Amino acid sequence: MEFLTHYSCTLCGETYRPPVEFYTCPKCGEKGILDIHYDYERLKEKLSKAYFENNKNYSMWRYEPLMSVSKNHIDKTLSVGWTPHYKSRQLANRLNMEALYIKDEGLNPTGSLKDRASAVAVLKAIENDNRTIACSSTGNAASSLAGNAAHMGLKSVIFVPKRAPLGKLSQLLAYGADVISVEGDYKAAFQLSKAAINHFGWYNRNAAINPHMVEGKKTVAYEIAEQMDFNVPDWVVVSVGDGCTIAGVYKGFYDLHQIGLTSKIPKILGVQSEGCAPFYEAAKENRDLQETAEDTLADSIAVGIPRNPVKGLNAVKASGGAWITVRDEQILDAIALLGKDEGIFAEPAAAASVAGLLEALEQNLISPAQTVSVIVTGNGLKDTKAMDKCGIKPKRLKPDLDLLIDYIENNEGGRT
Repeated sequence: MEFLTHYSCTLCGETYRPPVEFYTCPKCGEKGILDIHYDYERLKEKLSKAYFENNKNYSMWRYEPLMSVSKNHIDKTLSVGWTPHYKSRQLANRLNMEALYIKDEGLNPTGSLKDRASAVAVLKAIENDNRTIACSSTGNAASSLAGNAAHMGLKSVIFVPKRAPLGKLSQLLAYGADVISVEGDYKAAFQLSKAAINHFGWYNRNAAINPHMVEGKKTVAYEIAEQMDFNVPDWVVVSVGDGCTIAGVYKGFYDLHQIGLTSKIPKILGVQSEGCAPFYEAAKENRDLQETAEDTLADSIAVGIPRNPVKGLNAVKASGGAWITVRDEQILDAIALLGKDEGIFAEPAAAASVAGLLEALEQNLISPAQTVSVIVTGNGLKDTKAMDKCGIKPKRLKPDLDLLIDYIENNEGGRT
């Protein structure tokens, strides 16, 4: 909190000095999402490459000076962040790319990038003397909140749409959350969570409403930059639901550029499913976001009414990036491709970023000569039913060596 200077409304521009005890702009209401600002000149005096070289805390908290939490209790949280940033070999060769990197966020404690926001959320709840924290989610934010809250001794109340995958529901129940499966879509779950939070006074972890959640998610950009010795890629590719994650990616690179640790801000490619693409449609038609259907197997990005439209659209526009859509079939192909070529198992929403890269290369939006980092946001174990749709099945054989030999020799190793 030392370097936080003020909050501003993304709609009217009104500024507020800390401490701020509201989530959105009092003048603009729920749509008045707040942005958090820092004293970059003072941060320049503190942060340098040498600062990070001497920092032995390999978690998201190595970036605490650039965050909106107090130092109290950060040593007690789950170990979130500092996930691998692999340089691709097989997939890069397949795509004839010179430099492709994959940020595997599925290795966070509860299996997704959402842990970065939830770790911040539980600390802010404690700062506000609140022992119960709640959110609505299509799955990952819910499971990450439940796990992080359990570790800090907080109670969590989670609202999920009835379509939430079994893997994510299993996590919620294992973490001891009070899980409310709402008869309806994500919109219905969000509205019920909003009413309940207002009624009971719980801490609100809903990512688009709470400005501190972007401040947690932006640490993924810090890590990509640092893991590349602050020589940031030309493009960063990320799948998009409510807009909070892509907003965080941009904010992280923006912070580093303002401090002078990087020479540029990468272009950001926002990827949505064709069956739920409100950001893509709004950008294409140069208009405000409108509600869309949630018709995609990629449940984590199936958000028909994104709650963070201004920051989400700005992330792409300000970075000089682009929006793209992919079909569910392309997402399923990307799950198989990422697993086969790189040994990374991604859930559908996470594999959408890889599908988006392939589509962007096909459209000549991204050149194979450019350096690209793809963020894989969540682990495939969260939605194993998706593998059934990929068409990859084990070969069933009788326990007979001759049959096995025949199969291996005629199927190049056994993959059908």
